[in-house]
Amino acid sequence: MSILALKKATLVGLTEDKAQVLDQLQSLGVMHIIPLQELSSSAPSKHTETNSLKVSPEQLYESLHYLLNCKQKRKQVVSERHFDLLSVVQGVEKNRRLRLDLVERYDFLQKRIKDLTPWGSFELPEENELYGQRFWFYLVPNFRMKELQDVELPWQVVHRDNRHSYIAVISEKEPGINVLPVLRTHTGAVPLVHLKRELEDIEIELETVEAEREGYTRWIYLLQRSIAGTDDAAQLAEVSNQTLDRDEIFAVQGWLSEEHLAQLQLLAQEQCLALQVESPKEDELPPTLLDNPTAIAGGEEVVNFFQMPGYRSWDPSRVVFFSFVSFFALIMSDAGYSLLLAAILFFYWQRMGMTESGIRLRAMGCALAIAGFIWGVVVGSYFGAQAPFGWLQGLKMLDLNDFDSMMLLSITVGAIHLILGNLMMAWVRRKSLQAWAAIGWAISIAVALAGWIQGFTVLHWLCFAAGLMLVLCFSSARSGWSGMRLVDGLLALTGITKLFGDVLSYLRLFALGLASASLAMTFNKLAVDVAAALPAIGLLFKVLILLVGHLLNFLLTVISGVIHGLRLNLIEFYNWSLADEGYAFQPFAKQEVSPWIT
Repeated sequence: MSILALKKATLVGLTEDKAQVLDQLQSLGVMHIIPLQELSSSAPSKHTETNSLKVSPEQLYESLHYLLNCKQKRKQVVSERHFDLLSVVQGVEKNRRLRLDLVERYDFLQKRIKDLTPWGSFELPEENELYGQRFWFYLVPNFRMKELQDVELPWQVVHRDNRHSYIAVISEKEPGINVLPVLRTHTGAVPLVHLKRELEDIEIELETVEAEREGYTRWIYLLQRSIAGTDDAAQLAEVSNQTLDRDEIFAVQGWLSEEHLAQLQLLAQEQCLALQVESPKEDELPPTLLDNPTAIAGGEEVVNFFQMPGYRSWDPSRVVFFSFVSFFALIMSDAGYSLLLAAILFFYWQRMGMTESGIRLRAMGCALAIAGFIWGVVVGSYFGAQAPFGWLQGLKMLDLNDFDSMMLLSITVGAIHLILGNLMMAWVRRKSLQAWAAIGWAISIAVALAGWIQGFTVLHWLCFAAGLMLVLCFSSARSGWSGMRLVDGLLALTGITKLFGDVLSYLRLFALGLASASLAMTFNKLAVDVAAALPAIGLLFKVLILLVGHLLNFLLTVISGVIHGLRLNLIEFYNWSLADEGYAFQPFAKQEVSPWIT
């Protein structure tokens, strides 16, 4: 099991040392705090100002987010000698607002210039120059020009392209909506040449603002550290308000793993604290602290996202990791697409290595690419085509179009997956008679699978009935034998229909793999047919069809692999393997910020 055993530790010390003790405990970062009293209304909030400089956490987060989105970043400053938090935040906010205004104006000018270019550069005359008459402009589709024959107002075509005619109408007032076939075009009163000049000025100003923004990126690390300090102070204040205070002493309590117990004992000795360590009681529910090797810890990320197992349950991270990788490979069913996935992973390799979660998901990505390539070689699919080399073709062992074999493989994989889930459920409930119900389900699945493959015999039916009898007798959580226990068993037997549906649900592995391969072959055939039909330009169309078609199929395959691979683990498998839900271990620890250099 990779769920670490926890101990409940209680530290008792003098109230005058409370601030120092909690700060040291936060620096140690090994305890999940247990509140000994409810938070009071006087507890400091996370949204209080960070310091006397009146910089709020919202301003810090907004400024940091703005700077992190800058494409080019400067070398990070790690010394605070020249760092003024207030002036930096105010400068970044001023730069952000100015850039936003300039971008809005820039987009408006681009749209207005694009609309005005066919009309040419002109200046509208004053109203008294035309004796009260004014110009009104319309963009009329060419096929509707005949409708202008009935317009009594003077009009003139000033430009025409392959789709529209540009009409200028002279009228004292704006013509009614039904006078012309289209609505009026708003050209504005500023000449085109003036708009282009303003656009050029804004481009220059935007470059200056962007350079200033880039200059501010040198303070990203110190801003992150300021935010981390703010969050640490808020967390420290919250924990300080959850301790049990009695006159001159205080007590703080929390969970920690056994491997960190020596560190806490050393802290208690250095700070002259009383330390009491207890094992969890039966009626207590400690948090769940998972521990998996980095290479397969990607499954832990999935488990944390979906459902945390209970402390006394089991960690499905490793099973989820290997089964998800296997399901993804079966759905992709193409060695070429797996190599493309590996190339994308290589491109983002360093970026994913900046965080612990990224490192774990990167390892899972490697496993997905390797497993997908191996399975693609086994089924002999390379971007929907045959193997490019004869020796690769010799490695082909299965045919995706062999429906019987692929259905047998999918059903077998599903049955084994659910048998494993029920066996793990039996292990979790090993101290209860309900464990025999999970064993009964596992026996029923195994016997049904064997009977489907070999053909049902009397022995198969007897073993299947024995499994269901275990479910009937031991599914109830009631003590003793009574009629209600029998009712609970009968209700549990209705799960046989769900079990049947869950096993059949694994057929999606075969169906999606076949769909991916078929779509790849379809694009290949379409490209070849187009190239043969159009000898000259057909080669270009062939390349475009292959690029667009396989890119689309690759995206659909990856999305299907992720969604359905997770679904089979987190719905079908979880339903038969996890008895209860827990909550994650949240260490009382200070945030770490590392400087980086661009």
